[in-house]
Amino acid sequence: MTKLEEFLKEPLIAYFSMEIGLSTDIPTYSGGLGVLAGDTIRSAADLKLPLVGVTLLTKKGYFHQEIDETGQQIESPDEWNPWEYMKILPERAQVVIEGREVEIAAWLYIQESITGGKVPILFLDTDLEENQPEDRGITHFLYGGDASYRLKQEIVLGIGGVRMLDRLGFDIKKYHMNEGHSSLLILELLRRYKRDIEEVWDEKLVWDLDRVRRLCVFTTHTPVEAGHDKFPYDLVERTISDLVPLEVIKEFGGEEHLNMTHLALNLSHYINGVAKKHREVSQNMFPGYEIHAITNGVHSYTWTSEPFKRLYDHYLPGWANEPEIFVRVGKIPDEEIWKAHMEAKRELISLIQSDTGIQMDEGLLTIGFARRATAYKRADLLFTDIERLLRIGEGKIQIVYAGKAHPRDNPGKELIKRIIQISRELDGRLKIAYLKNYNMDLALKIVAGVDVWLNTPMRPYEASGTSGMKAAHNGVLNFSVLDGWWIEGHIEGYTGWSIGPPPDVEADPAKDAEDLYNKLENVVLPTFYNDRHTWVRMMQNAIGKVAYYFNSHRMMRRYVTEAYIRD
Repeated sequence: MTKLEEFLKEPLIAYFSMEIGLSTDIPTYSGGLGVLAGDTIRSAADLKLPLVGVTLLTKKGYFHQEIDETGQQIESPDEWNPWEYMKILPERAQVVIEGREVEIAAWLYIQESITGGKVPILFLDTDLEENQPEDRGITHFLYGGDASYRLKQEIVLGIGGVRMLDRLGFDIKKYHMNEGHSSLLILELLRRYKRDIEEVWDEKLVWDLDRVRRLCVFTTHTPVEAGHDKFPYDLVERTISDLVPLEVIKEFGGEEHLNMTHLALNLSHYINGVAKKHREVSQNMFPGYEIHAITNGVHSYTWTSEPFKRLYDHYLPGWANEPEIFVRVGKIPDEEIWKAHMEAKRELISLIQSDTGIQMDEGLLTIGFARRATAYKRADLLFTDIERLLRIGEGKIQIVYAGKAHPRDNPGKELIKRIIQISRELDGRLKIAYLKNYNMDLALKIVAGVDVWLNTPMRPYEASGTSGMKAAHNGVLNFSVLDGWWIEGHIEGYTGWSIGPPPDVEADPAKDAEDLYNKLENVVLPTFYNDRHTWVRMMQNAIGKVAYYFNSHRMMRRYVTEAYIRD
């Protein structure tokens, strides 16, 4: 039996995602969406769920980030060799793009768990000798190029992915679309399950909509209209063919343009947002659809640092595959939690010194802010009033930043530049390090090594967020705007602290900054420096009240019971 054949014996859930983050060495992810997809697959393997992943190979990755002396982000291809991690399968699938037949190959990667569970992942690749040069590059760059390039990628992912699964002999029970990038798979299913027109009196009934809906699950991650992929129909007509008539696409994808989210909403039997607040926001954006909420989680074992893994192994055996055991964290002595935290903190400080030359102090309150560099995440909210920040924090705090801006996100690039310029202006008064080329390995070191995890998005633009969940797995306290998952995980002064007004009050940037400074000065710093007992007890609460629930094992059990086995 070949490695592939063992997965062909039972029906599987096909999990489609434009990006999947498995490790730093396989740079087929850009950030939260891809890392979440990787955590989904890791938990599926741990829980022995019948699932197969489908994604793009992106041989040149997202991009490798350098930052020059002026703070300017410099991008270069993040090339890697798939032969080192997976094997290419001999079978081929075909799609038609701009009237040309494009060959697709699949690379097989198998995610294996110590529980004995396995999940195959198909990485689709068009960089084949049989293809024209412009088609060979379709799967090179993650989120690269223009609208035409993106649409071609989504054809390969959605249509090509379904055809490849069929070509390989998979029996698919459900198709789970992780965001709208793979929604074109619906058109392939419509084409496949077309009724014989002689059997029906109305031409519209030729499309077996109910059957297609029962097969489809859709998770939306984007709480702003501009974030949903849309393609003009002149581009669609030039690029897509051999599927269903344009009027059918317009009926389900929208009259003005092809909206990938609308296509998925209209033909999925189960639709969910990724936090309770995000469900509410999505329901308001898309009235008339029944949208559920399954709050995201992170893979506990992946996002726990080595010092805490050893601690949990000793006091909470079985935690990695049963994160509910974190509720018993009270068994762990305070001093051992602090010791594990300080080991992770020293490791981060050593990394900062080797990468930037900045020597931080392990005794100072260390604040971490690491995520995609884009305007709405407001990485510079902390610097709204620099003089006040200095009065509060000079000699008491140090700050660690990391994050990439999309190559076309100029405001995001300016944000990086501004933070680096501020760090130089404040040199000698406030230590600020910006670590380049943010990736999964670096993320774990930061979330585990800081004392406070800062998150300051403009509400309600944070669909969920997962970095704070990773911090909590390492006993790091969240200090965050009440948006996304933190609305559910926050207990003021117990699991961390909020910034700004409650979620049902209109957002106000000035009030957010004022509350951030007030709590930093009057609550966070005094507790850290003067009441270590309370601080460590809050670390325990973060583990026992946040990590025990906000993990991908719980998330996947919810998907199974609410989406996958639902007809």
